[in-house]
Amino acid sequence: MSFREYYEALEKKILSPYATLSSQTKGRQRPMTPCRLRTAFQRDRDRIIHCKSFRRLKHKTQVFLSPEGDHYRTRLTHTLEVSQIARTIARALRLNEDLTEAVALGHDIGHTPFGHAGERVLDRIAGGFAHNIQSLRVVEFLENGTGLNLTHEVRDGIKNHKKGNKPETLEGSVVNLSDRIAYINHDIDDAVRAGIISLEDLPEECIGVLGRTHGERINTMILDVVAQSQDSPKLYMASDVEKAMETLRDFMFERVYLHSAAKSEEGKAERIIEILYRSFCDKPELMPPYCMENIKKYGRKQVVVDYIAGMTDRYTLKVFETLFIPQGWYKY
Repeated sequence: MSFREYYEALEKKILSPYATLSSQTKGRQRPMTPCRLRTAFQRDRDRIIHCKSFRRLKHKTQVFLSPEGDHYRTRLTHTLEVSQIARTIARALRLNEDLTEAVALGHDIGHTPFGHAGERVLDRIAGGFAHNIQSLRVVEFLENGTGLNLTHEVRDGIKNHKKGNKPETLEGSVVNLSDRIAYINHDIDDAVRAGIISLEDLPEECIGVLGRTHGERINTMILDVVAQSQDSPKLYMASDVEKAMETLRDFMFERVYLHSAAKSEEGKAERIIEILYRSFCDKPELMPPYCMENIKKYGRKQVVVDYIAGMTDRYTLKVFETLFIPQGWYKY
């Protein structure tokens, strides 16, 4: 018996009847010889961590564009916080922690530069764009030129991590909820650090239920999900906790995500992306050679979207500067 087979047998003994077993995966896009050490979901997690798209998340905006401070979240640190919260919930509910972690690490892998500002402008000018669908596209087709060949369950969780979507697995639902728990709380932390809001501005009815500190609020939400969802095929939160979380989310949209001074530069970022999009559509030869090859498979507009969505914030600015900002000329 290989270690993978031993671990698969162990899953059957210790996991919840509602957990997704590694040995019962619906499979991959293309056949692959099983690993002797790792289960299918452990292998997916490793494939995501080692891919280029995952590494680029460290230079993609979470909320604040190109922040000067070292302690603001990026898309990568957001991803790691989602993973930590999701794994804690999955472990407590005896779900498949490896599947949960793989979905969490891959859920934003196709996100645009400049955060949701980039997503909005691509959605408008390209006739439809959603970062969860792009994340799925990255792992199915774009990364390494052929995709990562992940299991069905991981791909489903990535596709359906947004609020309102329903993943097939309970592990996918854990990531869906953990994403909201993570960004609501860490974005409060960043907004306070930036001076956009103060802790005293937070709705008192939410603080009374969830807690006053960052750690208290996350702990309350996690403990409540675990307590309400034990031995259940669905995830639940107590009504007062869920209401407080949604009220806090609405507060963040009103005070930070949509109308704060921190978003004042987003218009510039959106114009840069729109200029690049139209320029690449008109002159695709401005893109790297591999993009020209992909046009034959996916069409010009889709390849332009793929190229821009894969950019980091700083690479977007560098490409824009190279194409449209006059460079100094010197001769000695």
